[in-house]
Amino acid sequence: MNEGEELPEGGTQDAATAPQGSGDAAVEPDALTPGGLAEALGAPALGTHAEAPGVPTAGARPGAPAADWDNPLRDPRDRRLPRIAGPSGLVVFGVTGDLSRKKLMPAVYDLANRGLLPPGFSLLGFARREWEDQDFAQVVHDSVREHARTEFREEVWQQLAEGMRFIPGDFDDDAAFKQLRSAVDELDASRGTSGNYAFYLSVPPKFFPKVVRQLKRHGLARAPEGSWRRAVIEKPFGRDLASARELNRIVHDVFDPDQVFRIDHYLGKETVQNILALRFANQMYEPVWNRSFVDHVQITMAEDIGIGGRAGYYDGIGSARDVIQNHLLQLMALTAMEEPAAFDADSLLAEKLKVLKAVKLPENLGEHTVRGQYAAGWQGGAKVRGYLQEDGIDPASTTDTYAAVKLEVDNRRWAGVPFYLRTGKRLGRRVTEIAVVFQRAPHSPFDSTATEELGANAIVIRVQPDEGMTVRFGSKVPGTSMEIRDVTMDFAYGESFTESSPEAYERLILDVLLGDANLFPRHQEVEESWKILDPVEGYWESHGTPAQYPSGSWGPEEADEMLARDGRSWRRP
Repeated sequence: MNEGEELPEGGTQDAATAPQGSGDAAVEPDALTPGGLAEALGAPALGTHAEAPGVPTAGARPGAPAADWDNPLRDPRDRRLPRIAGPSGLVVFGVTGDLSRKKLMPAVYDLANRGLLPPGFSLLGFARREWEDQDFAQVVHDSVREHARTEFREEVWQQLAEGMRFIPGDFDDDAAFKQLRSAVDELDASRGTSGNYAFYLSVPPKFFPKVVRQLKRHGLARAPEGSWRRAVIEKPFGRDLASARELNRIVHDVFDPDQVFRIDHYLGKETVQNILALRFANQMYEPVWNRSFVDHVQITMAEDIGIGGRAGYYDGIGSARDVIQNHLLQLMALTAMEEPAAFDADSLLAEKLKVLKAVKLPENLGEHTVRGQYAAGWQGGAKVRGYLQEDGIDPASTTDTYAAVKLEVDNRRWAGVPFYLRTGKRLGRRVTEIAVVFQRAPHSPFDSTATEELGANAIVIRVQPDEGMTVRFGSKVPGTSMEIRDVTMDFAYGESFTESSPEAYERLILDVLLGDANLFPRHQEVEESWKILDPVEGYWESHGTPAQYPSGSWGPEEADEMLARDGRSWRRP
């Protein structure tokens, strides 16, 4: 996870097309506590469709199987109807970490508060703390009160807290995994989770093999008949192609590929999903989304903070491995892909893979890639240290805190259009955006002095922090003379919709429980991304040291020179 990324952060779907295991209801989710209204009406609790083992289903027709029961409140034409998870539980390894406290636990509560989790949902934490269940519940309570997006409601919390359990132990502690197995069995009986569990590995990658092997050894990875088990893995997925393949081999030895969900929290952001809506739900953009009209594309992820206390993780990894290999190449694939046959995981995978396989590296990596390290400087009104002066960093470290690369997509749509990807820490401001910059008009009837302030047309998709989109074009300045300069037209989520965007982890956790893999990179994408980055990292290791750039700037001068050679310049977000 990247420092300052909203720590490793959904949309609605018609119930008629919801994945198997989702429940039904045609009421506003915010108007009820989970299961409350349905139970009052004698209907099955929200989120349950088939009968859970040992749990009688209310409201079914006498003598009729529970699976044949239809919710009288449901209308398939109701587009407000969100997808609701069926009976299930979530096991979080490393539950005491920053990601869990600030993102995962609040996201689980927000889902429950919106009525998107079943009443019997269970949450199990596994970590090296001598806690009781009550201690764990208190920690989750404090995290929710501090970080949850929705208001705190006592009745929602009480229902959620009843299904919380904590397992103390190390990852090689067989007794702890036996206790976890017992807790899962107990919750199946008491909460009606139907044997459906997702295991979230919020732990350093070096522990992934140990955890998944323990799950297999103690029978936790194998689902009972008619149930499911899934593994959720945080990035980074290896540190190069070889390690990624080995990690995939180990994980797939325990879980089938369709049971593994690799989380890239950027893909859970509303604006990233809106790239597909922008391109394929509108006629006005797709005709110009190609080499005949686009001059180049810039994808930027900038952070205004340093590494903080993450020296042990970050040094030796660097910004290219941490951000470009996953986040930025995924954004590039979504921007450049062809229209999928359908909005499902396999169709999206097929089109994204075509893009990643067609990516072409520049012949001269020295001229078209740049790495840098932030030096001391002023940021936010304070004097800050350089990377080599940070605690725990080797003064001779060559780890990059800034990386920029030029890539091309060697296919008919994008041939000759450069994609510039950049990421860095201690830059001017925190921002993630995709800028599609168009070619200039082939002929201008205006005097050159009238258009000297006119730039190129652009569509800018803002991923964070101000989610939305900007279209930049030229317009006449009011007055007696003909003067043309750039103006912008803005779309902002906060102004156009009454409902605020959910946190990315809300959407992604719900998708895991539903088995919807649309927004999760598959192992083929991970390996193709490493094939792109590995030659760049190999070149950097044998050629010099990172360029220095002052904290608070927009990167090293070498990055500006890289674009200047192509007659272009970086956007200032």
